[in-house]
Amino acid sequence: MSRYLSKDTWNASVDCCLWDGVHCDETRSQVIEIDLKCSQLQGKLSSNSSIFQLYTLKRLDLSINDFSDSHISPNIGRLSSLTYLDLSYSMFTGQIPSEISHLSKLHSLRIYSDLSGLTLGPHFGQLLKNSTQLRELEFANVAISSTIPPNFSSYITTLWNSSASLKVLSLYAVNFTKVPEPMSNFFGPIRLLNKNWTQLEQLQLSSNFLTGSIPSNVSGFQSLWSLMLSSNNWTGTIPSWITSLPSLKYLDLSNNNFNGQIEEFKSKELSWINLGNNHLQSPIPNSLLNQENLIFLSISSNNFSDNLNFSMFSNLSGLGTLNLSYNSFSWTNENQAKSNLLESLHDLDLRSNLLQGSLPIPPSSVENYFISHNRLSKHIPSAICNLEFLTILDLASNSVKGAIPPCFGNMSTIEVLDLRHNNLSGTIQTNFSVGNPLRSFNLRGNKLEGKIPRTLINCKRLEVLDLGNNELNDTFPMWLGTLPNVMVLSLRSNKLHGPIKTSKTKGLFPQLRMIDISSNGFYEDLPTYLFENFQAMKKVDENMKTPRYIGDYYYKDSITISSKGLSMELVRIFILYTIIDLSSNRFEGSIPSVIGGLTSLVVVNISHNSLEGHIPTSLESLSELQSLDLSFNKLSGEIPRQLTSLTFLGFLSVSQSSRWMHPRRKPIWYISKQFI
Repeated sequence: MSRYLSKDTWNASVDCCLWDGVHCDETRSQVIEIDLKCSQLQGKLSSNSSIFQLYTLKRLDLSINDFSDSHISPNIGRLSSLTYLDLSYSMFTGQIPSEISHLSKLHSLRIYSDLSGLTLGPHFGQLLKNSTQLRELEFANVAISSTIPPNFSSYITTLWNSSASLKVLSLYAVNFTKVPEPMSNFFGPIRLLNKNWTQLEQLQLSSNFLTGSIPSNVSGFQSLWSLMLSSNNWTGTIPSWITSLPSLKYLDLSNNNFNGQIEEFKSKELSWINLGNNHLQSPIPNSLLNQENLIFLSISSNNFSDNLNFSMFSNLSGLGTLNLSYNSFSWTNENQAKSNLLESLHDLDLRSNLLQGSLPIPPSSVENYFISHNRLSKHIPSAICNLEFLTILDLASNSVKGAIPPCFGNMSTIEVLDLRHNNLSGTIQTNFSVGNPLRSFNLRGNKLEGKIPRTLINCKRLEVLDLGNNELNDTFPMWLGTLPNVMVLSLRSNKLHGPIKTSKTKGLFPQLRMIDISSNGFYEDLPTYLFENFQAMKKVDENMKTPRYIGDYYYKDSITISSKGLSMELVRIFILYTIIDLSSNRFEGSIPSVIGGLTSLVVVNISHNSLEGHIPTSLESLSELQSLDLSFNKLSGEIPRQLTSLTFLGFLSVSQSSRWMHPRRKPIWYISKQFI
């Protein structure tokens, strides 16, 4: 997957058999294989390409390139000697040509589409009928929902009967709007008791619209080691023939509606099991807890209610990921907090259960530890700092109390420290060491006092800092502006105070996209100097218009904001959602016209201050603005009619200010009803 084409070898003066990615028959010097996967190819693939004249070609791999929405050429059908064809993830679009059914010698056919850009016509049945030597048939994101022909049943029966060597069948996200007749009986004994199915090793039917329960009287899958049926609408219990598969290694039944208990597994080779997001019940099968080769286990979002005893996982010697989140697990023995988990574990997710008492210390190998939304109530043990690989600690929404362990600042690997919504108190004594990798630090909703720790200046990779809803008593931390990567700064609802003074340092807060210092005691003029420094708010980066969230690659950060008169929590922070909230302070003076230069702003809230003067006409430049709250100030004059040009503005409040004159043109957005 990581190879790249060496284009220098593709030279007309050099024998093509020596070109990178080209292989020839040694006796006749005929091209028999072209392997160009992951070769950074770009541009249209023309129908008259010489590649379609290589009639001796047996293997063709064009996967993971960019053919710029080219259609797959009908000339592909000329390559009648092909035994292997892979056109996956190469930006092909349109209908797969019927000529592909001419490739009767195919052993392996893989077509994984980008964003459902490909469709398969009624010739799908003919393809199945002709391809009697298939061993691997794989389609993904290829729409076949409206193309199933009336005689599809006979075609797929032909495949069943004649393809004795079929080992892989994958139809991932192929948009079945209604299950065809042979698929509705896909697991029925008539289809699967055929002796030819004993060779099938991998079956993938995830992300379709398959419904109903899976029959229990099924056999014939004795070689199956990978079964993927996730993200459908299967109901009922998990049939025993699945748990009885003797060679099973990979099983994904997640995101369905299975219920009841899980029967014991027969296979001793289980490696990857995902049963998450169903309605399964306790107990966890003992056979699942005795798998030496198991590296991934998720039973999240079910109805398990066992009393956890971490020693129950002690036989899973290779376990790397354990996800028990969103269940009703509990523990009753305080000693169980002394974790007896395995030293191979790197991801442990215990979120949203009924765990009480002390924070259990996982093994030293753990990198990502999620235990938020439980009932933990004691102090955070300093032993948590001994986890030398810990990258993420999510302890949010518990009831832990006491001081924050100072040793957090000495951890060399911690990137996310989420302690929001607890009962932590005292001052923040954490001294962050130089070069630490902290990216997200969230202490929102505790009872912390004192000053903002100055050693945060050592967190050069910091992106999100949320200290809101505490009792911090300090002035505005202008010194944080020298951190090059801060995108979110929330200091709301504290006891911060004083004027926000001008600094001689230039280029402060260059990446800041959200600043919330509402409900504090700041006074004097609005910080014009700061607004001039907010470079990331001055223009919309066209390269970021595709959905992207802060922490995409390491954590799902959240933040509380006020928008359109309501307080809400953003469970994901969209990187283009830019906000200034300076409300509920004691700012005076006028609204600086430089705010109009922050053209990517979505929300502006400077309500509940003592601002005077006119609304600056420069606000007409805020083309992305959705919410503007200027209420409860001492503003006067006319609402600038230029604001009527703001397409997305859905909320404007100027209530409880001095006398106003309506613009002659009635605004098309909502104005707070106190404004009369």
